[in-house]
Formats: sequence, structure tokens, C-alpha cells
Amino acid sequence: MADQQALDEVVRFTSDLIRIDTTNRGGGDCQERPAAEYAAEQLAGAGLQPLMLERTKGRTNVVARIEGTDPSADALLVHGHLDVVPAEAADWSVHPFSGEVRDGVVWGRGAVDMKNMDAMILAVVRAWARQGVRPRRDLVIAFTADEEASAEDGSGFLADEHPELFEGCTEGVSESGAFTFHDGAGRQIYPIAAGERGTGWLKLTARGRAGHGSKVNKENAVTRLAAAVTRIGEHEWPLRLTPTVRAALAELAALYGIETDLTDVDRLLEKLGPAAQLVEATVRNSANPTMLEAGYKLNVIPGEAVAYVDGRYLPGGEDEFRATLDLLTGPDVDWEFSHREVALQAPVDSPTYSRMRTAVEEFAPEGHVVPYCMSGGTDAKQFSRLGITGYGFAPLKLPEGFDYQALFHGVDERVPVEALHFGVRVLDRFLRTA
Repeated sequence: MADQQALDEVVRFTSDLIRIDTTNRGGGDCQERPAAEYAAEQLAGAGLQPLMLERTKGRTNVVARIEGTDPSADALLVHGHLDVVPAEAADWSVHPFSGEVRDGVVWGRGAVDMKNMDAMILAVVRAWARQGVRPRRDLVIAFTADEEASAEDGSGFLADEHPELFEGCTEGVSESGAFTFHDGAGRQIYPIAAGERGTGWLKLTARGRAGHGSKVNKENAVTRLAAAVTRIGEHEWPLRLTPTVRAALAELAALYGIETDLTDVDRLLEKLGPAAQLVEATVRNSANPTMLEAGYKLNVIPGEAVAYVDGRYLPGGEDEFRATLDLLTGPDVDWEFSHREVALQAPVDSPTYSRMRTAVEEFAPEGHVVPYCMSGGTDAKQFSRLGITGYGFAPLKLPEGFDYQALFHGVDERVPVEALHFGVRVLDRFLRTA
């Protein structure tokens, strides 16, 4: 059981890590090293020998291994990223890098994504060192750089250049799972992630004939681009149900006493009410236009126009995604991946999933654990290159009205102290026996 020092440390570590500004603006504009040094210091204080590794100066990753008691067991990867997305201080109630603890809540960028989980890992590992605890299987602890951009300096670099550090790892756990979802009707649902949609960030380029803005121009690049973007934004993607999503729908339907009618999934989602939020983004591929670039003067028709689209595809859905984009962009617009990563799927009948469920239910017996597929992605994509099956498991017990998912990349990101305490207890319980 996590001791009082672990409960105190998880709050302090979360606050301290938030104060270390690791804003990732993309394009290499980030310095994770100070946070990596902090994490390495805490691991060393637990008797471990952390390695600090960089592909690019200042973009630092930390890896350490804890030897388990069963040498025949496969190893488990436990990972969290150190970088965070930008935050505009003027928009926040508190400074986003203050790490302020006020009224039982820790405030700041990274409080839920994902310095809270980093702090939980550190607190659990240090508690084990004090108590003389060893897990059943080897644990590889990794704190990564660059997750909020391409991961080229983080998990991608580690998987490609240092695979030996993850020898024996067959499964991994990280962010975005085992948090309390309140359905508004008194039920507390704890979704554990067992899949991720693939990442297909796209660059669209339309070319045409440059000319004067007052002249007739049938080859206007902006018009061509705008038409393609409109088609993409208005496209209704067909239903695609993966095993993880089918399991999620079945368990949610059973929870609400609803027949699992997969012939009319949209109607089923309506019947699930607020709980449909856990599934609705992952029953289809998607493509959302996000950025436009064209022209340099109002009265000049440019010869080229560019747009960017955030595309996501389900396991097994990439071929459909590519073919659909070919049709939607048409003959006058070219498209390419500016960033692409695989879709993931993990079994929901595995011993590891069962142990995660048991750990949550021990400390939240009133909760209902269900599997789900993430609409976005994590470092698990890069680690999957090493044959590591990834789950989302960063446990938090949250009060009703606390919109956890809206705080990811949102304003006034924060996490309750009690949620951190719950997370440490559950993570400790799971990792001991995982």
C-alpha cells in the first residue's frame, strides 16, 4: 500500500514538474532536459540507475529498469512524456507554470497531460524503495521528450536507436485511461484504453494560374483548395467497428440495460446519453481541416494554396482513409502525410487488462470499468515498433462536474489532490502484481 510519504510526494512532484516549463511548440522548439534531470534525480533517490538519452541537445529522455521477482515473466513498460502544449498565461485563472496548490487542487499546464502520471510513477517507485518492494515482472520506466509533436526526439528515438533498453517488454501502460467519467445519472465509469486511432496529419496543395485579382481565372488555386477542404469537412465517414469499440459498446449497453444493436450504432449511441462520448469519436475515421495558407496580396491570385488536415483512422482503416482522401481532394489538389503513425489495438481479455480492472475496482468499488479506444494517439505508437502492446492507464478519481477530457490542452488545466492520491494507490496496486 502506498504510504503517506508517497501521497505527499505525488502532489509535490506534480507541482514541481509543472513549474519546469517544457512547452513544445513543434519544430524542435522545446527543452525537456530540466524536467528529465528532475525525474532522474528522483529515480536515483530510489536506488535506480537512470539513463539520460538525447537525439537532439536538450531533448532529453530518461529510462530506468526495476528488476522483478519472476525472471521468466515478460517485462512491462511504464511511460510518460515530459513535454506539454503551449499555454497563454493571459487566458488562465492562475499562471500556467505556477504549479499552485489551492483548495485541494494542483493547477498548471501538464496537470492532466501528463505530469500527474509522471509524478505518480515517481512516487510509487520511491515508496517501493522505502518498503523493499519488488514487482513481479521487470518494469522499464521511461520519461520521454517530444510526445506533443512528432516524437522523433522522444519515443521514436528510443524505439529506433535504443531498443535494447526495452528488452523483454511485451506490454506498456501510459496516459489517458482509468479516470472517472460521470454520466450525469449517478454512475461512475472508468474507461481503460485498449486502442488508439492512427494519426494521419495531411498537407493539401492546390496549384493554379497566378494572376490579377480583377481578371477571370478558371484555374484559381484558392478556389480549388477551398472546394477540396469543404468536401473533406463535410464528408460523412462510414461506420467501422473494431473489436475494442465493439467491446466498449457491449459493456456500456449492458451497464444501461440496453440491447447491443450494432446494426444501428448511431441510435445505440443516442440511447447511451453522455456515456456515448467515450465511443462516438472512434466508430469512424475522421478528417478535420485545421489550417489554411494562401496568397500574399489581396489583388493577386496566388499560384498555390495550402491546407492542413488532422486525419485519424481506426485499426484496419488506413487503406479506406487513403482512398477516400484521393476522391475528396480530386484531380486539382495533391495531398501527402506531414506526419503519420499507426493505429493500435490491445486485447481486452488479457491478464494485464484484468489486473488493471481489479486495481481500479479495489479503490473505486462503486465504479464500472469499461474498455475504450482513444480518438487520438500517444507514445504507445512508437513503442509498438518494438512489439509492445499499449494500454492507457493513468488512474484518477475525479469529482462530478470535473471535465477531465476538456482540460487536455485546455485553459485552467488542473487536477485534484485526492485524484492524485487515488492514482498512486491504484498504480501501486496494479504494478506490484502486473
